[in-house]
Amino acid sequence: MSGWLTVWEFHAWALLAGCLIDWLIGDPRRLPHPVRLMGRMIAGLERGIRRRLDGRREFLGGVLLVFCMCCAWIILPGAVFWLIGRFWGRPLLFAAEAFFCGQLLAARDLAKESLAVKERMDADDTEGARQAVSMIVGRDTRVLDRPGIIRAAVETVAENASDGVTAPFLFMAVFGPVGGALYKAVNTMDSMVGYTDSRYLYFGRAAARLDDVLNFIPARLNGLLMVAASWLLPGFDGKNAWRIFLRDRRRHASPNAAHGEAACAGALHLRLAGDAWYFGELHKKPFLGDDDRPVEAEDIRRACRLMFCTEGILMAVLAGILVWAGI
Repeated sequence: MSGWLTVWEFHAWALLAGCLIDWLIGDPRRLPHPVRLMGRMIAGLERGIRRRLDGRREFLGGVLLVFCMCCAWIILPGAVFWLIGRFWGRPLLFAAEAFFCGQLLAARDLAKESLAVKERMDADDTEGARQAVSMIVGRDTRVLDRPGIIRAAVETVAENASDGVTAPFLFMAVFGPVGGALYKAVNTMDSMVGYTDSRYLYFGRAAARLDDVLNFIPARLNGLLMVAASWLLPGFDGKNAWRIFLRDRRRHASPNAAHGEAACAGALHLRLAGDAWYFGELHKKPFLGDDDRPVEAEDIRRACRLMFCTEGILMAVLAGILVWAGI
């Protein structure tokens, strides 16, 4: 067996182990987390770069931020894993890679945070549900009524299944844990500076465009996998998921955001998206899906099941490739 294939298989098995770690324990709050470190690095670099910029060079400052973060998150994890493998051996390297992969995946935490909204809804605690959903969405939640809170939670699961699960999985499956780290660094930059307000219109443009490029294939594959998952799961409508996915997947200003939401809306026979408030400003958005029935709190759990089944399909495909490669 060629050397590169052996290395890829090692990374791939570590990724599958990382998926199980994410499912079982999620992200331990008391341990250092790479995404939190990325966030602190982005904030520090932004402050340093802005001190040396005038308003006419904000785009170049954003390009410098992207360059520094991408270099750092290729070199840093690559060096750490090389040192572990060089001085402590492959068993510890495998464990380190598996744990790191688990930290870059967010299925358990996304389900936990969204189901917290459902628990408060079940307890008729609308204000508590509004507070819980504000922790996982970027929109203003003060204007949301009970159906709006539930839809916001469902939409968050459907959309973040791509950049929290499918995309990092694909980058780690192809490029190993360093590829996953690079993806999360770009995605974290987009979430922090990739806005179109006056502060980030130019400074955050490079991060936002690179994030669009990196998510182009994962977002579309995520939508297709959600359609496939809706055929496998009882109580979901795979035929309608496919119909709505084809019809509505481009109904969003972002080229990548609507694919998973459209598939989820079709699978659950819901109408999602629509107008939303951000930073006190109303943003007009088209609806995704058909208003076949009223939204209910249980739809949050259904969206989580769809997300986990989507990841399960990815895991099964990767495991099948590994078994075939080992024959």
